[in-house]
Amino acid sequence: SRLPVVVLTGYLGAGKTTFLNYVLKEQRDKKLAVIENEIGEVSVDDALVEQRPDDTAEELIVLDNGCICCTIRGDLQKALQDLAQKQAAGAIKLDGVLIELTGAADPAPVVQTFFMDNLVRQAFYVDNVIALVDAKHCLEK
Repeated sequence: SRLPVVVLTGYLGAGKTTFLNYVLKEQRDKKLAVIENEIGEVSVDDALVEQRPDDTAEELIVLDNGCICCTIRGDLQKALQDLAQKQAAGAIKLDGVLIELTGAADPAPVVQTFFMDNLVRQAFYVDNVIALVDAKHCLEK
C-alpha cells in the first residue's frame, strides 16, 4: 500500500523544524523518513532535527544546493524512488514520509512530483500540505 507524505512549508523561522521534532517525538511508534530541503552549502536544519532512539528505521535525507521546487526537483524524485525501492525490498519499513521545505520553496511543484513518476506515484500519496505560520509575527512578514 502507498505511504502517506506530509509536506511542511512556511517562511524561515515559522517553526517547521520545531514542528517536525514534535511530530518525530510524539510518533515514537511510527517509522518516518524525513526529507529536508536546504539552500546553500551548509545544512542547518538536519543538525536541529533531534535524534531518535536506535530502534527506529527512519532516514534523514538532505537535499541541498537549491530550492526543492525547481532546481533540485530531480533530487527529490530520486530520493523518493530510493525510499520506494528500499521499502519494496524490505530494507526499511516506513509508516510515512515528512518533507520539510525551505521558506523560499513553493509547495505546488513538490506536490506535482508525486504525479510525474510511476514509481513515486505507486509508492506514495500526498496526505497533507501543512503551512506553518508564526502567529506572533505573521503580520510583519
